[in-house]
Amino acid sequence: MKRITTLFISFLFTYSGLTLAENKQPLPNIVLFVVDDMGLMDTSVPFITDGHGHAKTQPLNKLYKTPNMELLADNGIRYSNFYAHSVCSPSRVSLLTGQNSTRHHTTQWIKHDENNVGQFGPENWNWQGLNKSHQTLGKILSPLGYETIFVGKAHFGPLNSVGEDPLNIGFSKNIGGGAWGSPGSYLGTKDFKRKKSSSPYQVPHLAEYHGKNIFLTEALTLEANKAVTQAVKSNAPFFLNMSHYAIHAPFTSDKRFADDYANIKEMNTQTKQYATMAAGVDKSLGDIILHLNKLGIADNTLILFVGDNGSDAPIAGFHDIASSAPLRGKKGTHYEGGMRVPFIAAWVKSNKNNYWQKKMPITTGKIQEQVASILDIYPTITQLLDIKDNKSKIDGYPLQKTLQNKTDTNKPETFLMHFPHEHRSSYFTAYREKEWKLVYHYFPKHVPVGKKHTNYNTQHLTYELYNLVQDPSEQNNLYKKESKQLKYMLEAMKSQLQSEDAQLPKGITYQDIQ
Repeated sequence: MKRITTLFISFLFTYSGLTLAENKQPLPNIVLFVVDDMGLMDTSVPFITDGHGHAKTQPLNKLYKTPNMELLADNGIRYSNFYAHSVCSPSRVSLLTGQNSTRHHTTQWIKHDENNVGQFGPENWNWQGLNKSHQTLGKILSPLGYETIFVGKAHFGPLNSVGEDPLNIGFSKNIGGGAWGSPGSYLGTKDFKRKKSSSPYQVPHLAEYHGKNIFLTEALTLEANKAVTQAVKSNAPFFLNMSHYAIHAPFTSDKRFADDYANIKEMNTQTKQYATMAAGVDKSLGDIILHLNKLGIADNTLILFVGDNGSDAPIAGFHDIASSAPLRGKKGTHYEGGMRVPFIAAWVKSNKNNYWQKKMPITTGKIQEQVASILDIYPTITQLLDIKDNKSKIDGYPLQKTLQNKTDTNKPETFLMHFPHEHRSSYFTAYREKEWKLVYHYFPKHVPVGKKHTNYNTQHLTYELYNLVQDPSEQNNLYKKESKQLKYMLEAMKSQLQSEDAQLPKGITYQDIQ
């Protein structure tokens, strides 16, 4: 049985730059459930509100079937204005560190075998991702006696880097995590890899499922539940980072759910494939929750469900009101559809007598409208466990008050998304503060977007300014009419960029931002 004395734990944390308040209660289990490319509308759970704080079901919500997400939302609280970076690697590093990408400098998705800087990207951006100097959730929880389990997509660093393997960054177990951002295949019959056996896009550690009729999402879920069982048998609390490759391309039908979408006329073949993958993730969520209940630990387990960036559903163009309607844009863009993601927090099973539920109560069945982001997950966990991190500069803010569906007047209602690279939207900073959103384009006269991204329609614009309460679909650019608001937002954006040591595109200085 795994037992670590409070004295020894305190020693470890003091040595590592952390301090921990003494507590004799059994530590809570934590599940960070991350879905790749799940946007705000890729679910039957409505996250958008009607202006009066009530959830408003959108047409896309009616197409998806995610009953376990619905149950989790009923048993916890969901956020309607929860932000992530518009591409995956920056979000994944931020989730584990509580730092904005401007600070950790992983500002672009990481290619497994080369520097993905782009034509005008900052030369010294952190394309190596997480390294041993980074304080991660795995590192801060391990000294407490936590089994730190990583399952699924990592994408924390390229091949032959520290971040390639989660075992190097604080996890005691890694199942499926590597340098690449997508699997070669979702099918066990194809060994989860591409046709060429030499391809690096093979999901590691799943050889026992090769040749079998099983979908990757299910295989990862089975392995996650095995790892949780082992932790419970060893009498250890666990931190499970359940990080699905789905619903990232290659879009592949999860046959378990194909019949549920077969007769939906509003969906074509690709969107049906995408929907079955979302249903598979939802089944995974339900299977893990069921397993926690069977093990008798559900009331002492916190689950945080989140997407890593906006939707990539195969509907219309990158900058259209389509795949995330009524929000505009897809992953990789500067619009809300690229940055807003689902977030649900819940204790798996309600128990008013549980010490940790009393310490961090979570209101059930409500929707929180205050702005929050992936940066806030790290400090929420450290505050729950009374860990004081004296080593790292944290950009997030604890969610404890907002989890009770209260307004936290001390929490900044801001989010800054900095992208000094090329993608579907290129070389921009997006800054949200309360109802306002500013997008600053660094190269307004020439935005290199590549041949496949020519529908980028903001060329020759330096500023986009939107009131998201009045104009959630970002159709009415107010930068000319609201000159005072533009000046304020621009100064606030620039100030935060400088305070977080943001790297600007090549040839741009802070004096140029005006």
